Amino acid sequence: MDDTLPGKFEITKEGIVHDLMAPNPPHELTRARISRRLERVMPDGFVAHTGAPDVESGPEGIMRLPDLIVIALADMEGQGSFDPRSLIAAVEVVSRSNPDNDWVNKMRDYPLLGIPTYAIFDPRTGTGAVLSEIHPTAQGPRYATRKDFIYGEDVTVGDWTISTEGLPRYA
Repeated sequence: MDDTLPGKFEITKEGIVHDLMAPNPPHELTRARISRRLERVMPDGFVAHTGAPDVESGPEGIMRLPDLIVIALADMEGQGSFDPRSLIAAVEVVSRSNPDNDWVNKMRDYPLLGIPTYAIFDPRTGTGAVLSEIHPTAQGPRYATRKDFIYGEDVTVGDWTISTEGLPRYA
């Protein structure tokens, strides 16, 4: 399907998510600024990666393509999808067309995949949240800690703190 239909595909517990929308300039600028800010404070050997491949768990039947991943360079070696357990963090910039994919579905899927930190930046509202500390629940693994922020404040993703000053908003 990737070769014949536009957009990107992800596989969740509920089925396939097909995002037809091409990323817009505020979305891409947010990704770029977060990536650059993280890489300025991270030690050598780590990267805030904004490209492919996806993050996949065969046993869980989930394949996601985060907007940005924080990962050790050594864990990027090899072929195929990234192992989600090798990620330090997944970062999403909320899409204007499908915010529930980031605020609901990925909030459920990322702890299930074992991604220890999930940061959400929402250009619709100029707010976000960083979720961490996976714990078991009757509905499956969930994040126990949520730290909300507004654009302009500093935010900590993994071990690194960056500014959210000047991140673009959707018009």
